[in-house]
Amino acid sequence: MIELKTPREIDKMAVTGRFVAETLAELSELARPGVNLLDLEQRARRRVKERGAESCYWDYAPSFGRGPFRNVICLSVNDAVLHGLPHKYTLRDGDVLSLDFAVSIDGWVADAARTVIVGTPSPEDARLVESTRTALEAAIAAAVPGAKLGDVSAAIGAVAAEHGYPVNMQFGGHGLGHTMHEDPHVPNAGRPGRGLVLRPGLTLALEPWWSAVSDEIHTDPDGWTLRFTDGSRGAHSEHTIAITEDGARVLTALG
Repeated sequence: MIELKTPREIDKMAVTGRFVAETLAELSELARPGVNLLDLEQRARRRVKERGAESCYWDYAPSFGRGPFRNVICLSVNDAVLHGLPHKYTLRDGDVLSLDFAVSIDGWVADAARTVIVGTPSPEDARLVESTRTALEAAIAAAVPGAKLGDVSAAIGAVAAEHGYPVNMQFGGHGLGHTMHEDPHVPNAGRPGRGLVLRPGLTLALEPWWSAVSDEIHTDPDGWTLRFTDGSRGAHSEHTIAITEDGARVLTALG
């Protein structure tokens, strides 16, 4: 079931979204060569506790994971791109790190992700990361009242196609509100003019992700981390948005 939110409820989600954005910005600054992933996890835990928020990841046990997830952030390095289980790994110069963070505050969820390059970026990695950001911006621009969900998916897919990047269709964006994953599913490619009509009050997490080479992924032995099978590096960008009468409102923006 899809629940449309009132303007007041969207304002509450924006409070959560601001906290998510601030946390990701802080952790991205801390992600430097020599920093351990577990240090970033611990910092995220402290922020959640200090804010009185509730992690959407802690004890999360979907069908695609192995048992309850016992961390508050997903940290995916290089060829890992989604659901990265924080572990004892020291970041190195040139690593590509995706951070995905979702919490609930006063019963309202926000979810966002960003990919950063640790230390010195290669041109190829910088182009890959920027492509997901561009696709996210295109998706947000397409998310206007009266448009179709396929318009949003097509906008994402068009950016991937322009760069020559393949798109995996197993995981994409989603609805959210009181819980992290709600209807509808938002594929990262699609046909314009198809699907659900976007109405004011609809809240979505849009999240383009891909590698420059392959769309084939597998799950690590940890039961969670999704990794590109050919070892190619991945990038992931995500915002929570609300459809309003005036267009899309980004709820996980810093400003």
